[in-house]
Amino acid sequence: MNNILTDITGAVATVTLNRPDKRNALSGELLRELHETFDALDVDPQVRVVILQGAGKAFCAGADLGYLQQVSEYSISENFADSSVLQRAFHRIYTCSKPVIARVHGPAIAGGAGLATVCDFVVAGRQKALFGYSEVKIGFIPAVVMVYLIRKIGDTRARRLLLSAENVSAEEAERLGLVSYVVDDEALESATLDLAHNLSGHSSSSLALTKEMLNNLHGMSLEAGLRYAASMNAFTRMTEDCKNGIASFLKK
Repeated sequence: MNNILTDITGAVATVTLNRPDKRNALSGELLRELHETFDALDVDPQVRVVILQGAGKAFCAGADLGYLQQVSEYSISENFADSSVLQRAFHRIYTCSKPVIARVHGPAIAGGAGLATVCDFVVAGRQKALFGYSEVKIGFIPAVVMVYLIRKIGDTRARRLLLSAENVSAEEAERLGLVSYVVDDEALESATLDLAHNLSGHSSSSLALTKEMLNNLHGMSLEAGLRYAASMNAFTRMTEDCKNGIASFLKK
């Protein structure tokens, strides 16, 4: 793959957007490679946690300028097909059965902010990380990411970010619920790895089932949600991880 680097060390896979000269801007090719990478990592038994990061000074600066010029000349059917590439890549990350951590060390703008949004955790550098959904500035709309952002931070805060197109600092993004942890830039790598190693020590099946429930509960009625929760509770008790965990706990 030309745009993505993958390193697996122990139980942690690090996926790096590798277009530093383009500030890791999104293109159709990069999105397809990202989708393929997460497909492979999702079924890799060695991998328990995934870190997503960017090479160079930016996490991801949004869409590539040449790519934007290209899509501006597409037909409606071509644009729908191309938009689906973005949608599928984002959804593949969002539905990955392993926890996904975005390590944001610099600007995450437009599609880059979208990438951070679909991760389970966002660890951001206090000094240089920046988040912004800038699409409306150029006559575009943050259509795909909007679906995830509303779920993540709620309607009022999503409206502020999407309609104002303002850039916010790591600390403000944390206050809004977009960022999980803010650390000083020099501690960003170690803090991200500490989180990844902590998560990798948990039951992989429990993490996967918890993520599945988090994804599915939105939109369910209270009664439907509780029925679903009871069935998942019962199912989890039958897994080997749960049986082994209970046995280990009782021995203590």
